[in-house]
Amino acid sequence: MMNFYENLCFRCDQTVYQVDRVGPLKDFTFFHQGCFKCSACGTKLTLKTYYNNQDSNDDKEVYCVSHVPKIGPGHLDGSAVGIRSALNVPKSFNYVNEQIRGGGKGTFDAEALAIKPHLNNGRHGGENGLFAEHQYGRFDASALHIAHALRATELQRSYRRPIEKPLDSYLDKDTQVRLEMKHRKEEDDLYRKFARQREEEEFKFKEEFREEWEKELEKLTSRFERELANKRKKPDEQKVLTLRLQREREDLEKNLTVRRDKKKESLTRKLLEHERAATAALVEKQSKEMMNLINEKRSEFMRAESLYIDDDYQTEELFPYPSNAPAPQPPGVAKTDIYHDPLVFADIDQIAISVAQEDQKTFTDLVRMLIGRCGSDVEKARTIFRWITVKNLNTMQFDDTVRTDTPMGLLRGIKHGTESYHVLFKRICSYAGLHCVVIKGYSKSAGYQPGVRFEDNRFRNSWNAVYVAGAWRFVQCNWGARHLVNAKEVPKPGSKSKSDSLRYEYDDHYFLTDPKEFIYEFFPLQAEWQLLKTTITLKEFEDLPFVRSLFFRYGLYFPDDNTKAVMVTDSTGAVTIRIGMPSNMQASLIFHYNLKFYDNDTDTFESISLKRFVMQSVVGNVVAFRVHAPCSGSFLLDIFANAVTPREYLTGEPMKFKSVCKFKIVCEDLQTVMVPLPDCASGEWGPMKATRLFGLVPITHQDALIFAGRELECQFRMSRPLTDFMATLHKNGSEEKRLAKYATHYVTDDLVTFKISFPEEGQYGMDIYTREVNSMGNSSGNNAEHSNEKHLLTHCCKYLINSSKRNQI
Repeated sequence: MMNFYENLCFRCDQTVYQVDRVGPLKDFTFFHQGCFKCSACGTKLTLKTYYNNQDSNDDKEVYCVSHVPKIGPGHLDGSAVGIRSALNVPKSFNYVNEQIRGGGKGTFDAEALAIKPHLNNGRHGGENGLFAEHQYGRFDASALHIAHALRATELQRSYRRPIEKPLDSYLDKDTQVRLEMKHRKEEDDLYRKFARQREEEEFKFKEEFREEWEKELEKLTSRFERELANKRKKPDEQKVLTLRLQREREDLEKNLTVRRDKKKESLTRKLLEHERAATAALVEKQSKEMMNLINEKRSEFMRAESLYIDDDYQTEELFPYPSNAPAPQPPGVAKTDIYHDPLVFADIDQIAISVAQEDQKTFTDLVRMLIGRCGSDVEKARTIFRWITVKNLNTMQFDDTVRTDTPMGLLRGIKHGTESYHVLFKRICSYAGLHCVVIKGYSKSAGYQPGVRFEDNRFRNSWNAVYVAGAWRFVQCNWGARHLVNAKEVPKPGSKSKSDSLRYEYDDHYFLTDPKEFIYEFFPLQAEWQLLKTTITLKEFEDLPFVRSLFFRYGLYFPDDNTKAVMVTDSTGAVTIRIGMPSNMQASLIFHYNLKFYDNDTDTFESISLKRFVMQSVVGNVVAFRVHAPCSGSFLLDIFANAVTPREYLTGEPMKFKSVCKFKIVCEDLQTVMVPLPDCASGEWGPMKATRLFGLVPITHQDALIFAGRELECQFRMSRPLTDFMATLHKNGSEEKRLAKYATHYVTDDLVTFKISFPEEGQYGMDIYTREVNSMGNSSGNNAEHSNEKHLLTHCCKYLINSSKRNQI
């Protein structure tokens, strides 16, 4: 049944959906955007360039300015320009608009028609707004009956929260429960069928195994009897044959058991795949039936309530939800146009969390508890998403004796392993009246590494697209589900110890994810469900850098177009990977990295950490990782990040880093021997970190690499009080203790100066440490206990220094 709000295009007589609709126009006509053309010349029109026939009210066609039929000269009245209602507004005040009725030349413009206040966003004339409450000859979008069209156009630019009537308004609970009970009976029949199939396959499997065992045992026994008949004269040989028979029988039993277990595992996997497919097909059918019921009741309600449901429709317009699922198209607006901060859903999320603490007997009860206070399709999808991610279905303990009519029986599909997150999300969405599809394809999931090809079913996955905010948008409940963070041990079921120290987190990235970000991790088998304006191939998907959700949460990006999942070094074994940071994150983002061989977990080369073959530096808003492969081969570079405040960093507490992206580094032919960097503290090189986190501004050296003679003076300016500076030198082949005396410093007012004299030429690394004044109580200087201060010092920055006489000035 067609939704009451779904109309036919005046031009092609086909259904017009909201996302492609222009109208209502004259006499409530509608057009597809592609059909909105001049009737005479076919020129494409917009709401600003179209015209109606000014000479005939019966003509509903649209025209361009050159071909619109016009009235004859000297004929100008209310009906001619369609403002009869504006000119016939009853006089309600004795104020006389002198611009219309005064002397002088007659004018006919916005001011003459007293519509200037409406064209100026409701700003009325008159000193101090004296007449602001009066509207003379109102002439605006509602007067021309084009509010729908203007709102539809506005939706494409920026999402506006629509007003929707709650489900209870047009679908009573009992009606929905009756359909659910019908569905539950179908599910019962399906699960009984599954049980029968499993019993039959189990019986068949046992019979086959028993027959095979008896057959092989008979062969073994017959051979033993033949050999025994030939050697009856020697008892010792009979004993040997008997022992051999016993050993061969045991070996036979072991081999058959291994084969049986493998075969049973394969059979169980096939049965489960079949059951999941059958369950998904049933949920698909039932979801359509539930959506049809909701659409039917909604349409009946709309017809009964007339076209405009709310009395204040002119200020808050109802965007009708389509009864039929629209074709997949790229969304017109980004996720940030719908919401910037998940906190806008704080109340909705709390409802989902509260509902998740209880059990419901029916999906009808569950959905009505979830969406009862939702005012839009986005909020409905959100509360369903949060309920699933909070419920943590992967770790739920199910009792095998649970009846299907109990609260836990609601999730029996999860219990039996036949229903997954995406199928459950689709099912619940249908109860809420939301179009939702399950999409199948590949994903760069657990176990995937950059450079791996999608040649088998190892990385097959499924996810959802839900139709909200006027477009299809991605949801991945499984990846967004809650998980433990900052916890060393996962608590055992039933354990209550240290529960207060545990913190759970969900990933908001996987709710309404933008297609341009989603494509980095998920590749659908059907190209149209990429929801991209320009689709990509599977090979291009494989070549995309391997990124995680945190990459997008921090707003990171790749400034170089040639950044791929697999990066090949040059002849010297070097390659550089650059990551851009948004301006609002530059002051707080800290990066880290790990380098190991691609095919194993080895992270050393000739007893030297591979980290020392990577130079991390920050220039402006770009962090660069310069990798120098120590040998030919393949390496895995894992880049981590964390957003911290300077105060958090200065505490000296260990920081938690999470992976944001990974790369496969391939060195095909190394022609230069690479030397590891000096063994300095981990992290970025250069003074940028000192400025961001410590307010320490470099005066003499702004770059990470310094070329010096046999002496060096490095100076900083403090923008806030710091104390207890320390500099340490590092050089390959030299002990740190021996180099300690060559680095000194002194403080003059707000200037800190480090003086280094190098004992010999070569490459050095210099670490600088400090801490804030009074960061841990009294640290005024000499009276402080040195033993208590050492662990308080925090790494500030480091330099790579090449000392040579040739650099001497």
